Amino acid sequence: MENKYDETKLKQALTVAHLYYEENLGQAAIAKKLELSRPTISRLLQLAKDAGFVKIQIENPFVNSKDLARILSEKYRATIKVVPPSYQGKTSSMDRVGAYTADFLANLVQPNDIIGIGWGKTIHAVTRQLGNPIVSGVQTVQLKGSFSFGHEKTYAYESINELSRAFHTKTQYLPLPTIFDNETTKNLVEQDRFIKSILDLGKQANIALFTVGTVRKDALLFNLGYLDEKQKNTLQEKSVGDIVSRFIDGKGEIVDSELNRRTVGIDLAELKKKEHSLVVASGMKKGAAVHAVLQAGYANYAILDTSLAQNLMER
Repeated sequence: MENKYDETKLKQALTVAHLYYEENLGQAAIAKKLELSRPTISRLLQLAKDAGFVKIQIENPFVNSKDLARILSEKYRATIKVVPPSYQGKTSSMDRVGAYTADFLANLVQPNDIIGIGWGKTIHAVTRQLGNPIVSGVQTVQLKGSFSFGHEKTYAYESINELSRAFHTKTQYLPLPTIFDNETTKNLVEQDRFIKSILDLGKQANIALFTVGTVRKDALLFNLGYLDEKQKNTLQEKSVGDIVSRFIDGKGEIVDSELNRRTVGIDLAELKKKEHSLVVASGMKKGAAVHAVLQAGYANYAILDTSLAQNLMER
């Protein structure tokens, strides 16, 4: 967030953007509700865009999703699914991708499967739209540390709870920080019998469901209290994003080995061993990270929206 913006104005802009884009109120209605002039509402909406709160994304409804999926599947030698712009009448691309993935997962999971999941807004868009598939013996487990120091919502617990509830199974939490301050402490904690059993279950999972993060200023992992400004700047220079909280470059290689050793969760090499390693993402800003994930072979399945799929076509 840029310092040139006044904090009070930013908070107003965020409120107005929420009412306009998410509550679908008109500018006149917002002006009346907040007791502000209509020109002020217009200026605050523009400020919300300038500050990065609002990102306009155009999706071409005439693009053939099946053709995109076929071409990308051949390009990355993986099973790529591209969600149609009209899927289930959902208004946002994240909700469409979430609904599609929820349906895909319901058909994919077989009796006695073990499902490991990451967390974030995209994963929550999947789990909150799951139905109640009748599949016996399923286990669910978190693939990475779920505790954070920041005020940003990770939806870590909501997502694993929703997944477990959908498949009528006990939840296996990984109740640790995503990144430890000290490698020695992290290694010591991981020797605990309970923690080790959860980490081992993540390795045993035959299905992994995760998304990617970016290295933009608004990236979720950048706002959880783990990284200082120097670390963020370094990651922005060297990394294209993170996968299960491990930062990678354009080739899918770890960019900071010391930080990686302090990170709690499944190793990237383990993702390659999964029967179904599924990355889910929407929006062009995630293009570089998804490209790296697929190119490096960390995922053999991907579910994407059309704008992201078109972005990958150009890479």
